[in-house]
Amino acid sequence: MSSIILTNDSFDEATKSEKPVLVDFWANWCGPCKMLGPVIEEIASDFDGKAVVAKVNVDENADLAERFGIMTIPAMFIFKEGQVVEKLVGFRTKSQIASVLEKYI
Repeated sequence: MSSIILTNDSFDEATKSEKPVLVDFWANWCGPCKMLGPVIEEIASDFDGKAVVAKVNVDENADLAERFGIMTIPAMFIFKEGQVVEKLVGFRTKSQIASVLEKYI
């Protein structure tokens, strides 16, 4: 399974899941975001059925970036039943992201 793309229109419904939802806020021009992209896809595959992994392009969805106060990217937020339960800002390794996500499964 790969990550899903969220937009202003699909965001709220997707993050209300009972499973944890990892949302990667990113942009095309962001070097660390590009490095993180393959890591996010591996996490999506590893956590298939246990968590939802999603991406939000902050340039295309500026309202969401503003709503969550995204000032630095990459930024990864973990949602549980629509609420932010954890924030990771900056590049993280696969094991770092996985260990944080594991806490909410």
